[in-house]
Amino acid sequence: MPAARSRPPVAALSGAGAGRRWSQGTPMAFARAVVAALDARGMLAAPVLAAAHIAPDQLAQGTGLSALQFEQLCDAAMRALDDEALGWFERPLPWGSYGMLARASNGAATLGLALARWCRHHGLLTQAITLQLVTQGALAEIRLIERRPLTIDAEFARVSVLRNLHGLACWWIDSRLPLRAARFAHAAPAHAAAYGAMFPGPAEFGAPHTALVFDAAYLKLPQVRDEAALQRMLRRALPLMVVPYRRDRLLVDRLLHLLRSQADQAHTAQSLARQLHVSPRSLHRHLQADGQSLQALKDRVRCERAQLLLRGTTPVAEVAAAVGFVNAKAFSRAFAQWTGLSPSAWRTQALGGAPTGA
Repeated sequence: MPAARSRPPVAALSGAGAGRRWSQGTPMAFARAVVAALDARGMLAAPVLAAAHIAPDQLAQGTGLSALQFEQLCDAAMRALDDEALGWFERPLPWGSYGMLARASNGAATLGLALARWCRHHGLLTQAITLQLVTQGALAEIRLIERRPLTIDAEFARVSVLRNLHGLACWWIDSRLPLRAARFAHAAPAHAAAYGAMFPGPAEFGAPHTALVFDAAYLKLPQVRDEAALQRMLRRALPLMVVPYRRDRLLVDRLLHLLRSQADQAHTAQSLARQLHVSPRSLHRHLQADGQSLQALKDRVRCERAQLLLRGTTPVAEVAAAVGFVNAKAFSRAFAQWTGLSPSAWRTQALGGAPTGA
């Protein structure tokens, strides 16, 4: 998405969603892909490597690059090639191509509209790939369909295109955009472990097509960035990708859905965090930022379920067990704290009788 003097967002490959851990370990395979793009154009790689403080003999090593090194490498290579796609497509994408796409998409009211515009306009830059935004029920998917062979390094191209778009989507809504899955058409590479950091969520290899899958509810979130914010971002896009978004605007909704759909299970912070693809520490931090706590949300769901059961004839002791209490007495105390009424009084009132007191 570079503007005239902006840093190229492809350098996002050095950071992605896992912050410091991933920023210290960009796979050297991606640096070799950059060098391959230079070689294909008959250009010397030495000056570009020097700009990133990478010795040529490092390319054969299995160690990774820092975030800054990979940013500097991509920046120098894109300027040398005048190609923001680093040789992926059938023709170069001149400097400023992705900045133009960002501007064309930035005025959208919602994330869904912004992504739809980006996918449509990307087709103006290259015929090699098509980006599609597909919604199926509760899930949304950004698909990368290859129309022509990717010319240099297919893995590097696929990862770059989707990583950039994912980082931009997070920036547009000022929120994390957790992934249900990241699917890739190539086989698992030697550095497959790095994918869990680049794409927060399960990574799948050998898929029919490359795609990112996420909850469709995020598509309805407003796009909150104005032109001034876009100009600032385009001056240096790497931090957009390297620094993970801590806030997830829909985390509470997603957590409540899990608790309600699995009401018969004994949840812990660890089990819930695993399903939400965050660490337990991050889960608590997100909730605290929203003025919530895990226990309060669990109590909310238990109260909702208890009230539903109390509208029928289920004995209070059975209701207590159904919502996870070891005995009716403990349930009655908790229910009174939640509602101000005892279970029997609440039932009487809900069924149209006069309350008998708490």
